[in-house]
Amino acid sequence: MTTVTLKGNPCALSGTEINTGDVAPQVTLVNSKGLADKVVGGASDKAQLIVVVPSLDTEVCAAETRRFNQEASKVEGVEVIVVSMDLPFAATRFCTTEGINNLTVVSDFVNKSFANAYGVLLADGPLAGLTCRAIFVVNKDGRIAYKEIVSEITEEPNYDAAIAGAKETGSSGASCCGTCQ
Repeated sequence: MTTVTLKGNPCALSGTEINTGDVAPQVTLVNSKGLADKVVGGASDKAQLIVVVPSLDTEVCAAETRRFNQEASKVEGVEVIVVSMDLPFAATRFCTTEGINNLTVVSDFVNKSFANAYGVLLADGPLAGLTCRAIFVVNKDGRIAYKEIVSEITEEPNYDAAIAGAKETGSSGASCCGTCQ
């Protein structure tokens, strides 16, 4: 079982760990806009940059979402999706207040299906039941082309690597062998 830390204290992750080259599980989540179903993962007409945050109601998650809204949303051929455990109403309020309109924000609150399918559910510690901080890039064929599990939950991801992975995957238009980063 993979572990991450929260302010230096270890927290175990649960669910099915997926890695670069694996098929990205297709999961239906709740879109914060209109409460509609949103399918995340799997094969798609665009590459997907999936940004996983514990809660939009924290400074680090808010900063991360704002940055991806500005930078990653400009990458052609890539859909940027933020996944959290926040209720859709709270996510909508956050997006409205912060001017988040270049990406899709979805919630995994119903049954934690994304967190379990991608192995990012915090199993213990003070944030148990939320997700860790992670990035997945899924190519059009539905395979994981880039993965980062941020080792310290209170730190931001490697934006440059994530965006580079999204650019390469989105612009190639083809399947990735799973080793590009």
